[in-house]
Amino acid sequence: MSFKSIKRSVLALFVATLFSLPAIAQEGAPVESHDAVATATEAHVEGHEAAHGEEGKFDAKKVLLEHVMDSHSWHLWGHTSLPLPVLVYSDKGFESFMSDKLMDEHHHPVTFQANYPYKLVEDKLKVVNEDGSVNEELTAKVYDLSITKNVLAMFFGMALMFLLFMSVASAYKRRPGQAPKGLQSFMEPLILFVRDEIAAPNIGPRYKRYMPFLLTLFFFIWINNLLGLIPIIPGGANLTGNIAFTLTLAVITFLVVTFSGNGNYWKHIFWMPDVPVPIKIFLAPIELLGIFIKPVSLMIRLFANITAGHILVLGLISLIFIFQSVGASAVSVPFAVFISVVELLVAFLQAFIFTLLASLYIGAAVEEHHHDDQGHDHAKAH
Repeated sequence: MSFKSIKRSVLALFVATLFSLPAIAQEGAPVESHDAVATATEAHVEGHEAAHGEEGKFDAKKVLLEHVMDSHSWHLWGHTSLPLPVLVYSDKGFESFMSDKLMDEHHHPVTFQANYPYKLVEDKLKVVNEDGSVNEELTAKVYDLSITKNVLAMFFGMALMFLLFMSVASAYKRRPGQAPKGLQSFMEPLILFVRDEIAAPNIGPRYKRYMPFLLTLFFFIWINNLLGLIPIIPGGANLTGNIAFTLTLAVITFLVVTFSGNGNYWKHIFWMPDVPVPIKIFLAPIELLGIFIKPVSLMIRLFANITAGHILVLGLISLIFIFQSVGASAVSVPFAVFISVVELLVAFLQAFIFTLLASLYIGAAVEEHHHDDQGHDHAKAH
């Protein structure tokens, strides 16, 4: 792997991050974290009282939803959270303040008066009226560009990946032609894996052109999956389970495939060769629809698999509070630990599958036309 290609991978990382930032900041959809058993248990204990209704029953649904939502603060321990910057643009201009202005000492949402009276409603920034009700008309004029937990986690993942790639690139530059050592010896097999097992077999001779993009996809997804498994800051934010994040990666992949497509690719979509005209007319809309279905499948697959893992772990932990017995703990905790270990494998597999499918789509777009003469010659040889 050349130094130039690794530098391109770093550049591709920055581009992907810049595209992802606005979507994640605006998105209130899932997700929060790959909470490990210890952190999940602590969070449930802290939220135990709040999650109980008037009848004293544990509200597992409420707890699960709270743990799969993005947040304007980063929980540390107990009732201590790290406030994050709230960046707001409206028709009255740009303003910023820290998220602790929106919370009281008990970590309950309160109204903060700035250009508009703001309040967090289900962890989404809203403009409220004097009676506390949401003013939908004014809220529509407000664009929340805050540095939320997922956004901060993305910046950390980007910085970590930048340091890893630049360190490896510097090692190659200092020691050309020598056996890898240290971090270089760990990263090189992974880079070669992406090249030899994903890019080259599926794209063909032109694979080098797409290596920076594929390396960025693989390592960015994998590193953020692993960070989500760490229960303490800077981990615990499941960035790859955020539907806006997976959508952004899918859109970038769609653009790469679309602008890489050659004449042969588009011909097989709109007017398939060697197919009767009535069948061509029937298949063309289906093939065209398939262009958009592919990135949608990429988006949903990554989002659904990662989010399902969090919900399963949290659901198992919730059984302890639902049944309130030692027997429930004896069953739930081992299963939760087992699922957490399986998530280590899932973290790698989802990065691999996303990158593999992206390379397959690119390979189909850049595949050269096989001339009919070659087919006739081959038939004659037989």
